[in-house]
Amino acid sequence: MKKLKFCFMALMALTMTAAFTACSNDDDDNKKTPVTEEITPYHFDLTVTVGKQGGMGRDVTTIMQTRDTLNGGPVVDFKNAGSEINADYSMEAIVKGKYYYQVPVSADRFVKLQFVNNQMKVIQAQPFVKNTYNCRQYTHAWTADNKLVIMAANGDKNAIVWTRLNTDDMTIEDEGTLSIQLGDNWDSFTTSGILTYRESDDKLFYFFYRKKGSGRKATKDMLTIAVINAKTMAVEQEFVNTETEETSGSAYGELLQNCTFFDEAGNLYIAGLTDDLGQLLRIKKGEYNFEKGYNGFPNSDGKLLTVQYLGNGKVLTFSRHNDSELGTSIDSYAYYYSVVDLNSKTRTRMAFNGVEIPYSSGSFSQRSVYVAKEDKAYFGVNTEKAQPCVYIYDVKTGTVTKGVDIAEGYYFEQIRLLEGDTYTVTH
Repeated sequence: MKKLKFCFMALMALTMTAAFTACSNDDDDNKKTPVTEEITPYHFDLTVTVGKQGGMGRDVTTIMQTRDTLNGGPVVDFKNAGSEINADYSMEAIVKGKYYYQVPVSADRFVKLQFVNNQMKVIQAQPFVKNTYNCRQYTHAWTADNKLVIMAANGDKNAIVWTRLNTDDMTIEDEGTLSIQLGDNWDSFTTSGILTYRESDDKLFYFFYRKKGSGRKATKDMLTIAVINAKTMAVEQEFVNTETEETSGSAYGELLQNCTFFDEAGNLYIAGLTDDLGQLLRIKKGEYNFEKGYNGFPNSDGKLLTVQYLGNGKVLTFSRHNDSELGTSIDSYAYYYSVVDLNSKTRTRMAFNGVEIPYSSGSFSQRSVYVAKEDKAYFGVNTEKAQPCVYIYDVKTGTVTKGVDIAEGYYFEQIRLLEGDTYTVTH
């Protein structure tokens, strides 16, 4: 009997323990720890011109307008909507986060700008102190989130000057002149060149030319790579390359278009040009000169203008077809988009509903953006027989859909991706 009573008491204790545990779990479920999430909204700034294509310093009316989405909806009209920016500023700008950075038309200061309510607003300005720069004629690199290096040939184009800014308040932290020498056999340095930063070893790579005479041909076979210590700005190595004649966009220092990127492995790529055919050159991680014989732009039929890295070895490219019947001017309908797969070494022209998107006009200027949160690329066109519009490329599926149309009478020029103010959401 005692044994039976003991078993009964043990069973009751076990039952009560299970019930208590269940109640405790219910209480825990009802008291979940709040989870906070930071949200950074983003929007697009669209730029168009009136009368003809812009870019390359053309004197043309240039209008910018902010759009929350480019997925479709009403035709985007710029009449009484947007702001003309070319009088005081230019399309050639540095974009990071919420802000634009540039040397304005006045060429007397650096400015930090924000395009708010379709108006350009000066957030901060820093007058030149020692080194001076011209609007559109300089290059740049970010060495940290708030450290911006500006570089260009000086006024006489016989030396390369640099300035380091703290973009939190636009103060000049340091400035000077590179130790690179022009030499007796050359007349000048190229105005801007291309500057980029490799974080893995804290090096700046500066791609520039020594010139004899003027014009593009004066730079032939003289593209030089300078490797610079980002902290001290000492030039540690210098190579005259043997892989390309010139880089794309060197006159505008990546202010007007993207022509460099790093892949996930830390390899550096830059768009180049030899014999009027585009190249995608590579400097492997840990190396300092171009990889011999490498060209990541297969089946080139013309000039490579912009590159947009989409991740996993995929690159959106904008290039020109060198067909004499199409023409080679800014206004020629000779330009088109492709996706390059660096892994399979293939290039596929962009198509919509199974049909290749017709040739566009426009030449220089960054006409695409990649939105990592969506894993989508947005790119705009000016085709000859239709109004300008934006297409959307889904990187994961490889499909292209139609985005917004732009009203007739305007020439699509540029898409920029800008962030808004970060806010916190509690779940």
